[in-house]
Amino acid sequence: MKRFAAAFLSVLFLAVPALAGASVAQAEAGARLRVDLTGLGPRVITSSATTLTVTGTVTNTGDRKVNRPQVRLQVGDRATTERGVGDVLAGAVIKDTPLTDFTPVAEALEPGQSAPLNITVPLTGARAERFSRPGVYPLLVNVNGTPEFGGPARLGAVSMLMPVLAGPGKQASSRSGAPSMTLLWPLTGNVPHVYASPYGSPLVLADDRMAGEISADGRLNALVTAATAAARTNSDLAKSMCFALDPDLLATVDAMSRGYLVHTESGNVDGKGVDAAKAWLAAVRSLVGSRCVVALPFADADLDALTRIRPGDAGLVTRAATGAATIQQLTGVTPQAGVLWPDGTPSASVLTALTEAGVRTVLADAGKLAPAAAGGGVTVQGSTVRVQPTDSLISAAMTGVPSVPDSVTVPATTERAVASQNGLGALAFRAGLGQPAGQQRPNHLLVAPPRRWDASAEEFTTYLRQVGDFLDAGLVTATGLSSLLATDPAASGAVGDSGQDPAAGVDAGVVATLSTLNVQATGLASAMQVDPTKRVKPDDVVEPVRLAELRGASTAWRGLPADAATTNAQAELAAISGRVTVSQPKQTIALASGNSPLPVYVSNDLPVGINARFTLNNNTGLRPEDAKDWYFPASGGKNYFLPVEALRAGRFSVDVSLSTPTGTPLGSSARFELTSTEYGAITIIATVAAGVALLLLASRRIYRRLKEARAGRDVIDG
Repeated sequence: MKRFAAAFLSVLFLAVPALAGASVAQAEAGARLRVDLTGLGPRVITSSATTLTVTGTVTNTGDRKVNRPQVRLQVGDRATTERGVGDVLAGAVIKDTPLTDFTPVAEALEPGQSAPLNITVPLTGARAERFSRPGVYPLLVNVNGTPEFGGPARLGAVSMLMPVLAGPGKQASSRSGAPSMTLLWPLTGNVPHVYASPYGSPLVLADDRMAGEISADGRLNALVTAATAAARTNSDLAKSMCFALDPDLLATVDAMSRGYLVHTESGNVDGKGVDAAKAWLAAVRSLVGSRCVVALPFADADLDALTRIRPGDAGLVTRAATGAATIQQLTGVTPQAGVLWPDGTPSASVLTALTEAGVRTVLADAGKLAPAAAGGGVTVQGSTVRVQPTDSLISAAMTGVPSVPDSVTVPATTERAVASQNGLGALAFRAGLGQPAGQQRPNHLLVAPPRRWDASAEEFTTYLRQVGDFLDAGLVTATGLSSLLATDPAASGAVGDSGQDPAAGVDAGVVATLSTLNVQATGLASAMQVDPTKRVKPDDVVEPVRLAELRGASTAWRGLPADAATTNAQAELAAISGRVTVSQPKQTIALASGNSPLPVYVSNDLPVGINARFTLNNNTGLRPEDAKDWYFPASGGKNYFLPVEALRAGRFSVDVSLSTPTGTPLGSSARFELTSTEYGAITIIATVAAGVALLLLASRRIYRRLKEARAGRDVIDG
């Protein structure tokens, strides 16, 4: 089962979001029809269920007309093994029985054309018997059609899990030995949106999409409003929930609430989400109140990538893992002490760094633990860190995976409502619904939805209501995370599969770029000195770069352009280094003598002093003195006279720039236009020496000619 769970997780990142109004990309060449579901009811069949309704659309995504598209609903035998559930989620062909006859969708669908899908099934007679026993059943929406130049075939399908608590018209049976359940509810942004937030300057976002996420119709607002309503109406559900908060998200929204800018190609403009930020933060504070809160790593950073950005240095991991203080400051709630929910299972090097950071418990995927824990915690061998496993099957079901029921010609589809529906089915299955008596089941289920779960407020509300119904029906019982962690770990073991899958980690190019930027930031910090009047620490000035490195290593960037991940760190570094500049002279500088110094005006707008070196490029007309460190005080500017020696007379130019003693560039170079009428001492000495040598050579030649002439006359006279 461990191998199955690991293999199952490997398909998670193939998921393509789609239901509740979104559409699905096709994953297989030759796909013809896409099925987008917009409604499914009921989500769980109980004794009071009388009909089953499925609504949506069918779209021709191929390049050929499809004639006579038709749809029917099919149901398979109830799942009795975890592999059987996994097969449904993976879209494997299952043995199923038609629940309805084929119903026409349209006469024909031209390429790009869509038609509504609407199926209503009375749950009576033989159809009711298909759901007569409690359990979790595979349900398939199957669309057939005949493409031009082809024969009839299945051209689209969506499979899902349908929990049945009691058959239609049948009395629910009593249950015993129900496992306890804790539900994590993550609040993290889709990607980090910060463009730059230099020390002492306003926040600048790369775009204003965050305002949309936290506004009335946004995803983050939907997560908060749905959880607020559910927790208010179901005390058991509220008891089971623990809110996973991203410190970076909270800090960003808090900064937005005080006014912010948005970066554009034509310059920064005012952001529009100030009021939305204030309202959303207030709603979060009201929601979490005195409830359970657990920290995500800052910006949901990939901890393994952080160890590669700064090899041998746990500083970035520590910074990512210690966001609890930010959460407490902005919400008034103290997160669970020493508990962290990173994405993936930490490697040995990450566990060492987490231990140094004070992390005692990590919430992680059960499929990567050896031995796999059945709901209990595992103390990792060689470490003091406890890993509390989240349920792999439920997490995979809620993430969604492509469904390819028949062949490579069938479009892969996965939809947002189907993903939450499958999450309900997987939860019911793991709780033991319909499983044979005596079959082993976990004692506890730690349910972890996708970290950036994308669905509508209605979908979130439906999911929470159904989980609340499971609690009311006794299928599971509510347990808070603190109560779960109060029990001793069930086993001791190693982190399986060498920790995180490298293929699912941060792009190697991103790591390399962030590592280079980190070295440059370290060079900046080492060159800075505290100004006695400002009393600002150099580390505080460089801190925005460190936070940008965490954002660049966020797991949210997986599958997105690599350069987008490093934009923030590059902008933060440029914002610091650009505040120490060499001013461009407005006129040509005349060197009065060969040894006249070069006047260079340097401005330092940083609140700290800094040591730097001048560099002269394109300087064929000048000889600078050997490089030395110059000190530039905080918040000021003045002329510095750089000793140089003119090597030739005339008009020429030279580029002057600054860098820290470790080589980190500061500001941009400035071009100096120069004129020189005199030579330097070395040039004069060299010229005189050359003249003397020329005179000696000429004298020697004259002497030889005179000697030869005299010798000739002596021969003639003789």
